[in-house]
Amino acid sequence: MSGHPVTLAAVTGAHGVTGEVRLKLFGEGVAALKRYRAFNDSSLTLEKLRDDGKGGAIARFAEVPDRTVAEKLRGLALTVPRSALPPLDEGEYYHADLIGLPAVSTTGEALGTCIAVENYGAGDVLEIERSDGKRFMVPMREEAVPEWSDLAGLLIDAGYAE
Repeated sequence: MSGHPVTLAAVTGAHGVTGEVRLKLFGEGVAALKRYRAFNDSSLTLEKLRDDGKGGAIARFAEVPDRTVAEKLRGLALTVPRSALPPLDEGEYYHADLIGLPAVSTTGEALGTCIAVENYGAGDVLEIERSDGKRFMVPMREEAVPEWSDLAGLLIDAGYAE
């Protein structure tokens, strides 16, 4: 899991005329993003980052000299290598580590593949796609997903696999 890029934020647009950009954050706020200086295989170097007061951030990158260039970045995902992220405690996970994992029920039935991890406010929810293209969602709680690993995949309680 250490090699693939992990998206931490996305550029939502330009901010002002000097090349700053607005960011939508996918992590734990501005403080978590400040640990990184380079994004997208070092093609963007962070010079300045501040909270926008609305749950996002305003950033300045060395490679973005003006508003015209900043506007062209709209929609760009800011990534870092998975290996650059802090280590996790037992029971913790990064969403990027769950996406792509195979899902198997506690009765041994192959259920499909995790294609997304969403959070609607009450906790993470896994979206599993079956081989026939149908999808279902499972809460990422111990009673629904008692085990997971990058080697074995997701073990989903059979009662949640319908």
